[in-house]
Amino acid sequence: MNMHFTRTRAVLTAVGLVLAIGAPTAYATLDAGAAAVPERGEPYIETQLFFGTARPDGGPAVTDEQFMDFVDEEVTPGFPDGLTIQSGRGQWRDASGVIEEERSYELILLYPRARALDSDRTIEEIRRAYEKAFGQEAVGRVDDEARVDF
Repeated sequence: MNMHFTRTRAVLTAVGLVLAIGAPTAYATLDAGAAAVPERGEPYIETQLFFGTARPDGGPAVTDEQFMDFVDEEVTPGFPDGLTIQSGRGQWRDASGVIEEERSYELILLYPRARALDSDRTIEEIRRAYEKAFGQEAVGRVDDEARVDF
């Protein structure tokens, strides 16, 4: 019985050593494979904007028609090449600390990195216009770098 336990322990130790030695090699292979993927597309910036529809004053929520009119009037002129709108449900903690749940819209904009400064100004104007038009505390914004190929 003692001999069997010693042999099992030796096998498990050997397996552990093989795994310990082989793991860094396996991870290095994964990293090398990722680097081998060709880089496609041009450098772009992806901006996501999050628009809530509940009004802090308790008034009626922003309707689909009102939001699409806003997009047509305020967003499309600055981003005529295209955009994506997704409907969703979201929540956030407002300025008074209350967690608000509401219907929302996510607007996704892609624009060349070379136009980032001009696009940034336009996006900030869009955010302020929505806040003012619909009495919102904020419009969320997320920016990320991307490579885009159409």
